[in-house]
Amino acid sequence: MISEDGTQLGIKPTEEALKIAYDAGLDLVEVAPQADPPVCRIMDYGKFRYEQTQKVKRARKHAATTVIKEMKFRPKIDNHDFEVKKRHIMRFLEGGAKVKVTIMFRGREMAHTELGRKLLDRIAEEVSDLGKVEAYPKLDGRNMVMVLAPVVKMSVAD
Repeated sequence: MISEDGTQLGIKPTEEALKIAYDAGLDLVEVAPQADPPVCRIMDYGKFRYEQTQKVKRARKHAATTVIKEMKFRPKIDNHDFEVKKRHIMRFLEGGAKVKVTIMFRGREMAHTELGRKLLDRIAEEVSDLGKVEAYPKLDGRNMVMVLAPVVKMSVAD
């Protein structure tokens, strides 16, 4: 048995341990039931549970979340429109977000999926300093999809 301040109280019968905890206005909590004899601790169980939930909330708040932005293209995109969308992709990658680049095909454009593949290769090449290809281009129905992830820059410690 362990007291609320962490000192060992020794081996006690269950009734005596419950009385000690009740007199202190606290709970008797079994912390190691597999031990022989089982280890119990005197504590405020409600406060313990509250602290555990707060710890979980803090861990969830500080967990890294990945943001995925999407940029859609058509196979016959004008050069100026391509440059504008490329700048958006570069801004997303600089911000640390992953970018899902989608080429949408309509009608007879499906016969020329190589145009979409060339467009995705061009994007990957032009933003290669900011992002690397995480998922290579693949045809998904009428869309061709590629995912770019930001490049982690190694900082030199002085």
